[in-house]
Amino acid sequence: MSPLLLAALLWVPVGTLTCYGDSGQPVDWFVVYKLPAHSSPGDEAERGLRYKYLDEDSGGWQDGAGPIDSPTGALGRSLLPLYRNSTSQLAFLLYNDQPPTYSESQHSSSRGHTKGVLLLDQEGGFWLIHSVPDFPPPSSSAAYSWPPSAQTYGQTLICVSFPLTQFLNISRQLTYTFPMVYDYKLEGDFAQKFPHLEEVVKGHHVHQAPWNSSVTLTSRAGASFQSFAKFGNFGDDLYSGWLAEALGSNLQVQFWQRSSGILPSNCSGVQHVLDVTQIAFPGPAGPAFNSTEDHSKWCVAPEKPWACVGDMNRNKREEHRGGGTLCAQLPALWKAFRPLVKDCESCEHSRAFSRKPSRA
Repeated sequence: MSPLLLAALLWVPVGTLTCYGDSGQPVDWFVVYKLPAHSSPGDEAERGLRYKYLDEDSGGWQDGAGPIDSPTGALGRSLLPLYRNSTSQLAFLLYNDQPPTYSESQHSSSRGHTKGVLLLDQEGGFWLIHSVPDFPPPSSSAAYSWPPSAQTYGQTLICVSFPLTQFLNISRQLTYTFPMVYDYKLEGDFAQKFPHLEEVVKGHHVHQAPWNSSVTLTSRAGASFQSFAKFGNFGDDLYSGWLAEALGSNLQVQFWQRSSGILPSNCSGVQHVLDVTQIAFPGPAGPAFNSTEDHSKWCVAPEKPWACVGDMNRNKREEHRGGGTLCAQLPALWKAFRPLVKDCESCEHSRAFSRKPSRA
């Protein structure tokens, strides 16, 4: 592709900092589900880079417009402003407990198990929450790229466009999740308007109970999202210790099951929390895979229209780390995630069988 053609495809109007869909047009929100490498056979060059795409108007899961490392797809186009020569009118935070700039001097295990991007201008911007290690590249990079370390396993990313005022609540939520910020720009008016972001950049966090916080966020188009965030002192599982009761529903939870201290399905409360063991996309050619091949973090309520995408696992260590999830009762979101659950671990099975941990 010629540089001129690529530049034309990647043109983003000034003052429209928002999530961009696979269509190349602004969207209120989207979800990208990167498929495990083995579940998307075909061209070796794209192995581990294929994904499913969802937004409010996509009519369910669609095949990604290209490989996930393409600068013209939803992720590449949305993150484009980070890698332009001039970011003078922008503020941003890139955070990840497994940052691409990690060094031995950093101790990310004491921080929240949380990954994401805040990108905003004077009118608004977006919040991208994801499960991808070493992502995205810092703003000093030449361009958007996808890390080789995230090609083998499944990953999830949710992008939501918000007006500027909503970043007050978003920034407050980050004081609970205690993220490892590896790149940021917060100057002038932005530092004054969002003092919590300045605290987050400095590595500060909440210092008194309550150790968890739930806030309602309204997207640019008026959709309602519920953000759940907890600090490490909360001392319990996000899902069985809080989320199921808060949503008033049983939950089926997909998370990384190759870490130590995995929490089994929990039926001790009124609401049951079941660990997903198999995922399958609908349709005769829909990819199917086991949860052990999937690094994504999401949950769905089987009876009520709740679906959530976040950055926390269910294991003993993460009971004492910050993190969270973003939930919504959007029909398009719930109808897409509900059929993905092919099988779960029953509570009877979890009591009778003690799983051996494998590598983290």
